Amino acid sequence: MDPKKKAITAAVVGTALGVGGLVVVAMPASAGDAPKLPQVSAEDLVQSVVTAKPAPFDGTVTVSNNLGLPSMGGMAGSAIPGASALGIDSAQVFSDGAGKSKVSLTKGQAQETIIHNGNTVWDYESKTNSATKTTIPADVATKQHAPAEGKAADPSTAAKELLAKVRESSNVAVDGTATVADRPAYELVLTPKPTERTLLREIRVAIDSQTRMPLRLSVLSNGTTAPALELAFSKIEFADQSADLFAFTPPKGAKVTEKQAKLDDRDKALANEAKQGTKLVGDGWDTVVTGKVPADLMKPKQAQGEEKGADVQKMLSRFAKRVNGPWGSGYLFTTKVGGAVLTDDGRFAAGAVPEQVLYEALGAK
Repeated sequence: MDPKKKAITAAVVGTALGVGGLVVVAMPASAGDAPKLPQVSAEDLVQSVVTAKPAPFDGTVTVSNNLGLPSMGGMAGSAIPGASALGIDSAQVFSDGAGKSKVSLTKGQAQETIIHNGNTVWDYESKTNSATKTTIPADVATKQHAPAEGKAADPSTAAKELLAKVRESSNVAVDGTATVADRPAYELVLTPKPTERTLLREIRVAIDSQTRMPLRLSVLSNGTTAPALELAFSKIEFADQSADLFAFTPPKGAKVTEKQAKLDDRDKALANEAKQGTKLVGDGWDTVVTGKVPADLMKPKQAQGEEKGADVQKMLSRFAKRVNGPWGSGYLFTTKVGGAVLTDDGRFAAGAVPEQVLYEALGAK
């Protein structure tokens, strides 16, 4: 199988590079004539996506990655958020339309199953025959306002989040129709307004004509004809899902670890520190995320006496370009849809923008 077209959970969407949440895209539409559908305005189409009631479904998610990422071996997973998930071979997604979900991931001969049912999340790894059961108290779930692991494993969730980010800074139009996963869909196209400084040319979202659920997202960068990233359903069936799908019984002999999610004072302090240390410079398409990584991460690993993990300095010297300016010195890492700068003193800036915009963000007060 072409590694660029391996199926993958959409949980990696927006985190594969950490470039402002804009690297979200989809598989090409299936071949065939464009379906004939009633005309609809771009604004009405966007509004219908935002207000659509979630429908129960069973689907296969696929991703095509043409970012031009270098091969980093075992270092990729720890150095780039979400990069390790690019090795997944297939992802089957189930949803009851009311908050319960199941994601089945295949990684070579191994499988991982993630089930979110109410305040319980199961994560099972067949390779180690181990399962983790996490119970989320209602008050913690309310305070966190965060989706459970695997909940965003479909193009629909990713598309809605992306539309919210760039809608106001985009020119939005309906560009015909397409067939995706054997279903007729409208093609919604978002292009950056002239004032936006970004490497992205357009984002295309294929929206199911009946359910108004996004079936495919495609991001295209400047100077290329093929999408840099594509995420979509290759198969999908809208139908009620059996309650049994969202129940989990550990296999015989499985090692089970039970945890209870909690938000203690230390967690709150760390969350506040992270929030204060990270900020967004700009908005819309040219948003740049800036912040500072832990000091220990930037220390070169020693042969002995150090914790195991990726040697960030060594990795950067191999795969990134050495740069400097009024903001200091560090390393520049680029792909077709954006880049990131990591300074020698641990500051970073990342976005779907030209490198000059990254440098300006590092100097922003």
